[in-house]
Amino acid sequence: MTKLVLIGAGGHSKVIQDIVAENRDIELYAIVDDAFTKTVKKEGIIQGNTSLLDTLQKEEFQYCLAIGNNRIRKKLFEKFCIPIEQYATLIHSSAVISKSAVVGNGTVIMPNVVVNGDSVIGNHSILNTGSVVEHDNVLGNYVHLSPNATLAGTVSIYEGTHIGAGAVVIPGMHIGRWSVIGAGGVVVADVEDNVTVVGVPARKLK
Repeated sequence: MTKLVLIGAGGHSKVIQDIVAENRDIELYAIVDDAFTKTVKKEGIIQGNTSLLDTLQKEEFQYCLAIGNNRIRKKLFEKFCIPIEQYATLIHSSAVISKSAVVGNGTVIMPNVVVNGDSVIGNHSILNTGSVVEHDNVLGNYVHLSPNATLAGTVSIYEGTHIGAGAVVIPGMHIGRWSVIGAGGVVVADVEDNVTVVGVPARKLK
């Protein structure tokens, strides 16, 4: 039985808690968040400030950064110095993941996601409800695909980029680091680092 500690207690954490609740091999041991000012136990689960992490024998637990913001996930990973191998990969039972796909540590895959052959998903990424990752995609660390986002084949998305709800990326595109694709956008050309693109076709905001 894996004992899991969630770091974060907001809306994204609630969805992850549902994934954990359906998995009999995982016990949700604690939820820590800086919003908590005292340590309590509710329904058998400890809730407390992130300072509680200092009191845990870290090697006994698996962890998940249950935070939707890509930059904050990276910041917390660097802050807590928990080895990457101790971050759990959490996948909802309704997701369809190819046996040839590779999914990194700390990544969370929500209900009805599809990840097809030979795609590679980095660490601490989020594949949100109903998103589709076609064959031979490569996603870096801290990427977030919002609900119903679709990546066609051979797409590369680099660290920290956020793909908005319902956005589509056509085959072969490269999307740079820490960029944002607006909801409903259609990407038909490569996207550089640190920009926001919106619309159909997606164009850079000035």
